[in-house]
Amino acid sequence: MSGMRRREFITLLGGAAAAWPLAARAQQAAIPVIGYLGLTSADADAYVLASFRKGLSEAGFDEGRNVAIEYRFAERDVSRLPALAAEFVTRKVTVVFTATTVSALAMKAATSTIPIVFAIGADPVKSGLVASLNRPKGNFTGVSFFTNQMEAKRLGLLHELVPKADVIAVLLNPNNPFFDNQSRDLDDASRALGLKIRIEGASNER
Repeated sequence: MSGMRRREFITLLGGAAAAWPLAARAQQAAIPVIGYLGLTSADADAYVLASFRKGLSEAGFDEGRNVAIEYRFAERDVSRLPALAAEFVTRKVTVVFTATTVSALAMKAATSTIPIVFAIGADPVKSGLVASLNRPKGNFTGVSFFTNQMEAKRLGLLHELVPKADVIAVLLNPNNPFFDNQSRDLDDASRALGLKIRIEGASNER
C-alpha cells in the first residue's frame, strides 16, 4: 500500500471509528415501538392495557420515556384485523402484542419477521401459531391459558348450579374462526352430561 493510500485508509478508518459512537447514540435515541393489536376497543381492553403497561414498567419500560406504544383496535370487527396488522408491518414496529387468537393469526399472515407476543386462551399449536410448545420456532412466543379446553368444565358447573335445566342456550360468535371447534367441544360435553344445548350466533353486543 503506498503512503498516500495508507494515509487515506487511516483517515477513512478514523472517521468511521469516530462515527461509531454517534451511530450508537442515534440508535439509542430511537426508542423501540411496541404495537398493540386489539380485537375490541380501548375501553373494553382497559383492564388488559393497565396490566400491560404495568408489566412493561416493572421490566423498566415506561411509555413515552424509553418506549413508544402504538394501538390498533378492530372495534369487534374481525375483518379489520388484516389491515391493522399490515399497518404495523409498514410502520416497522419493534414487536407486536396480541391478546386474542384472531389478532395473533392476523399478525402471522402479515409478517414472518416482526416478533409477536401473544396471551390467548386457545391452543397455539392447534391454532397454527407455533410449531410446538417447547420449540415454538418462527417469530411467535407467548402464553396460553387453554380456556378452550374448559368447555366441558363450564357446562358441568352450570349443570350443578341449575340441575333441573335440561336445555341450555350457548351464545357463540359465528365470525370467530374457532366457532366450529367450540361447537364441537360443547356438543361432546353436553352428550356426556345428558344435556341438550342450543347454540345461538352472537356476532355483536346487540
